[in-house]
Amino acid sequence: MEIIAVDKIEKFVRKHANARASLASWLLIAEGAEWTCPQDVKNHFRSADILSGNRIVFNIGGNNYRLVVLARYRNGILLIQKVGTHAEYDRWKLD
Repeated sequence: MEIIAVDKIEKFVRKHANARASLASWLLIAEGAEWTCPQDVKNHFRSADILSGNRIVFNIGGNNYRLVVLARYRNGILLIQKVGTHAEYDRWKLD
């Protein structure tokens, strides 16, 4: 998959160094993936939540962080929308 807006992850890990390894692992897996539908994502990340509008919420770092991406399966693109702590995620409006 092509990952767009990786700079959001880079900015986040500057403040949250503990998330660096987990987010790097996610990036490695996602970049090498060929997801064509939500089930493909769930096969790799069982705890991922599939939302409306082709959005996916990934639990990162033992459920300490959240990563929200928009998937364009047909084009093989993942757009990073938000990355934050679990507490920040609880305040986001994602419906």
